[in-house]
Amino acid sequence: MKRITIALAVVFLFVSVAMAAGPKTYQVTGPVLENKDGVITVQKGKEKWEIATTKDTKIKGDPKVGSKVTIEYTMTAASIDVKDAGKKAPEKKPAEKAPAKK
Repeated sequence: MKRITIALAVVFLFVSVAMAAGPKTYQVTGPVLENKDGVITVQKGKEKWEIATTKDTKIKGDPKVGSKVTIEYTMTAASIDVKDAGKKAPEKKPAEKAPAKK
């Protein structure tokens, strides 16, 4: 009984940590093209990625132009504009009983 209780507690701990993890984290790696005014521009393949930084961004080292960096980021909505209320599911009508057969 004691083992079952401990096992359930461990499972509960892992599930609660997984659910509280927050939004998915992504990363981009490449050379720095520009770093100014709270925006760092990184070349990834043929694309240029502009990623905003804040005072809370943890930076290890000095990301100078040409330095290879790996940036971890999450996507955060700046605004959401709802265009319609969405489609409502049609109301279900109660099924009519068929007349009794004689």
